[in-house]
Amino acid sequence: MMSKKCKYALKALTSLAQHYNKGLLQAGVMAEADGIPKKFLDQILLDLKRAKIVNSRQGIGGGYYLVKAPSEISVADVYRLFDGPIALTPCASLYFYEKCDDCKDEATCYLRKEFISIREKTRSIMSETTLQSFVDNKSRLLP
Repeated sequence: MMSKKCKYALKALTSLAQHYNKGLLQAGVMAEADGIPKKFLDQILLDLKRAKIVNSRQGIGGGYYLVKAPSEISVADVYRLFDGPIALTPCASLYFYEKCDDCKDEATCYLRKEFISIREKTRSIMSETTLQSFVDNKSRLLP
């Protein structure tokens, strides 16, 4: 299950994506518009800044902006940053692999083979789904 931190990050990033090439967006504006506690959003934005997904400018007229185009930032990127591996088990993880303690032979493990298949399907969908996808879907819902 996706953490609240990751979900809030995606909401804030979608707001930034809507303002891409239109100027900076202040954290307080995003917090209010997206229903995110401001202090929690500040922590999330700091994590996103450290990961070089967003950047900011200080002072009057300052705020946050996306470093890359919304079509270049995937759900998989954000999920891995906040929630870690996409795989259901460590032995099926692409970037965070660990051998399972209870597995005698990974090559013949029927669970691992299926978990790798699930991971690949999930990873594919999450990699193809970008911030631009959220912006497009959000604009369809607005009157």
